[in-house]
Amino acid sequence: MGWNRVAVIGGGITEFGELFDQELEQLAADAYIQALNSVDKGIDPNAIQAGYFGTVMGTLQGNEIPSGAVLANAIGLVGKPVTRIENGCPTGSEAVRQGCLAVASGVFDLVAVVGAEKLRELPTKDSLLESGRLGHPTLMYARTAATLFAPAATRHMYEYGTTREHMAAVVVKNRENGSLNPKAQRQSQVTVEEVLDSPLVCTPFNVLDCCPQTDGAAAVILCNAEIAERYSDNPVMVAGFGAATENLFIHEKVDQTGFAATQEAARVAYAMAGISPKELDLAEVHDCFSATEIINYEDLGFCEKGAGGRMVENGETKRSGRLPVSASGGLLAKGHPVGATGVSQIVEICNQLLGRAEAQQVEIRNGYGLQHNIGGYSCAVSNVTILSGSPN
Repeated sequence: MGWNRVAVIGGGITEFGELFDQELEQLAADAYIQALNSVDKGIDPNAIQAGYFGTVMGTLQGNEIPSGAVLANAIGLVGKPVTRIENGCPTGSEAVRQGCLAVASGVFDLVAVVGAEKLRELPTKDSLLESGRLGHPTLMYARTAATLFAPAATRHMYEYGTTREHMAAVVVKNRENGSLNPKAQRQSQVTVEEVLDSPLVCTPFNVLDCCPQTDGAAAVILCNAEIAERYSDNPVMVAGFGAATENLFIHEKVDQTGFAATQEAARVAYAMAGISPKELDLAEVHDCFSATEIINYEDLGFCEKGAGGRMVENGETKRSGRLPVSASGGLLAKGHPVGATGVSQIVEICNQLLGRAEAQQVEIRNGYGLQHNIGGYSCAVSNVTILSGSPN
C-alpha cells in the first residue's frame, strides 16, 4: 500500500530561535551534517547527487541572494545541481516533494533537501513594513500573516461556535509539547488564562495565539527505495503527497471557514498513500495561529466540519489522545523558520515513526504520519506528505 518509491534515510534539525550568531549557510550546513550522521549504516557525502534548497526570506532579510549555489557552497555540493525552491510557507515541504519527484523519476538515487531561514535579521516592525508593501497595491496593501488568517478564524467562530478558549487550548497543548523539545524556540508552558490575557494582535488573535519569528534549518536525505537497504534496515517511506492551490484573494474564496488548497492536497495524498485519516498515528500541521490548527483538523479529515474546536477541547489531539497533533510543539512553540518548517516536520514524523522522539514520543500503531503546510498570499498554497514506517 502506498507510493513508496522514495525513502527518507536521514534527517537533522538545528536549534530553532533567535540565532544571531549564525549565518544562513551555517545553519544549513549544521542541519545537513546532522542528516548525514543520522544515516544508520553511514553514507559517503560524495554519493549525494543533487540538492534542493528551501528558503523564502533571504533577500528581504538582507542576506546574499539565496540561489542554489549558496547551498552548494555551504554543504559541499559544488559542481552538482542544486535548485532553490520558494513557495510561501510550504517551501520546505515543496522542496521535499521536488526531491522525491527527482528520485522517483530515476534521474538521481540520492538527494539532499535543506530548508533554512533567518527571520530575525530585521526587527519585527521592519519585516512587517517590507512585507506590507508587497503584492497587489490595494487588495494586499498592509496585510500581515495575522490579517490573512484572522478572517477564517472569526467566520469559523460565527458558523460553528468555536471559542477563544478552544484556540487557547491549542496553544496550551503545543506549548506543553514544546517544553519537551530541546530545539524548540518556546520551551515554557502557558495557561489558558495567560493566552487570553496576552496583548491583542488582530482579532481574534492575541500574541500567544501567534507563532514566533524564527531562525533555523532542517535537512533530509532522500533515497531511491530500491537501494534504501544499503543505508538503513528500517527506512521511512514516502507513502504519498499532495500539493494544491486555490484562489488568491479572500473575496474569491468559496469557503471562508476552511482552506480549499489543504483539502485538495490532503485528498491527493491520502489517495496516493492508499489510506484514510483514521489510519494516521500522528500529524504535524501548520499551526501558525491557534485557530488555524483547529481549521486544519477539519480540512485534513481528522473530524467533521465544525468539530475542530470540540476535538481539541476533548483532548483528542494531545500526545496521549486519539490523534496526536504537533507533538514537537508545532509552529506555536517550536517556531516557524519558513523555508525550514516543512522539512523539520518531515524529520519530526520520521523520528516518531522510528520510535526516536524521546520525551515527545507518541504511540505508533499503524505506522503512518502526516505533515502539512498552508500559506502563500491569502493562504492559497498547501502541501501534505504522508510517511510510513515502524519503530526499530
